[in-house]
Amino acid sequence: SWLARGAFSCLSHCELLNMATAKDRAVLQTIFNPSTPFGDIPGLDEEEEAAAIQGEGGAFASELLEQVKDLELQGVLAAESGDVNTALERFSQAIRLLPERASCYNNRAQAFRLKGDVAGALQDLDTALRLSRGTGRVACQCFVQRGLLNVLRGHEDNARQDFEQGARLGSPFARHQLVLMNPYSALCNQMLMEMMRKLQNPDIQGSI
Repeated sequence: SWLARGAFSCLSHCELLNMATAKDRAVLQTIFNPSTPFGDIPGLDEEEEAAAIQGEGGAFASELLEQVKDLELQGVLAAESGDVNTALERFSQAIRLLPERASCYNNRAQAFRLKGDVAGALQDLDTALRLSRGTGRVACQCFVQRGLLNVLRGHEDNARQDFEQGARLGSPFARHQLVLMNPYSALCNQMLMEMMRKLQNPDIQGSI
């Protein structure tokens, strides 16, 4: 029947939503799990991380860069222990030392998010995107995080644009969000929920 064909199509569609790389599962964890909210994501490709460090070392004095990384690590540990105020202080110290380092703003944005300061988070994300020129791992994280914040604020068009940028930078999570924002996907989800409801409650009028 058309409903069976539609259900098969929707199930195939939903299977795509469950596919994600180790990196993006980690990204998702950093966004939704307050215990691991920051930018050093487990599962990053070692070559990518090495290239990022090499690029940073070329732009910033190595000793200063190490000092800033240590402050960022202290901020991460503080946030993981629930001390968001200390985390914000450490990230702000890092920014004062290296105001051109995009990841400092990305990390502080996530601390602002944990504190409930959406305006502060968005301002830092915009700064991080400007400094990163909208490219690379940090920019990818920023686009995903800003997209989710825009969803929460009800700014769907802005969220879609952010997820499109994140998808261009290689984030399957951003691509999945774009799929979920598609009206056809919403219809699929509605159909599947209705089918499950009828299967669980055979007495409901109508047939599947």
